[in-house]
Amino acid sequence: MKKLLYFILDLIYPPKCVFCRKIIDAECKGICTECNKRLPRLCGNSRITRLEDGISCFSSLRYDSMVRDSFLRYKFYGAVSYAETYSMLLAEGIRDIESDFDLLTWVPISRKRKRRRGYDQAELIAEGTSVLLGLDGKRILYKNKETKAQSLTRDRKERKTNIKGAWSLCDGADVKDKRILVVDDIVTTGSTLSECCKVLKEAGALSVTAATLAKAAE
Repeated sequence: MKKLLYFILDLIYPPKCVFCRKIIDAECKGICTECNKRLPRLCGNSRITRLEDGISCFSSLRYDSMVRDSFLRYKFYGAVSYAETYSMLLAEGIRDIESDFDLLTWVPISRKRKRRRGYDQAELIAEGTSVLLGLDGKRILYKNKETKAQSLTRDRKERKTNIKGAWSLCDGADVKDKRILVVDDIVTTGSTLSECCKVLKEAGALSVTAATLAKAAE
């Protein structure tokens, strides 16, 4: 019955590549052959963004035009189905990190912004990634105040000031002596991730590592 339902849905809403939007087979997992070949995957040191306190952030993709256009549809135009493919790409990159983790969490948006948008883009990616990696995925942080969108800030200093103190540990969250992987969608200067990682370290986390789907040029 379920297979029949999926077959009917595919006829009405055929799966499309999350990058070029061409119709594809379901087996392609959201990426057509052509886009999979030219996807700007990162490797080696180019994957790494150094955050504050010596924390490393590993990114799977370079935030070029094909990734940006896809992500804008996901983040602002309700293309939530993209999260499944993004999770696969992020998990692919995380498997190369030579470290073990006790749990996975994400950088949350504010409650107000989530109500307005209808979903938290980083949360959806984190949920899918935790399943693929077999990691315990938990909400550990919450955003305690509204901030200006980081894309509207002028430079690194303003970005850092804009989000200072904007995240707190959730009530009852226990991170003491835990090895934590923090997931977000995109890293630019690293200010947001550095702030969240700082909260976790101050709460007693043994180690904190960050991972994002994409890395943008500053």
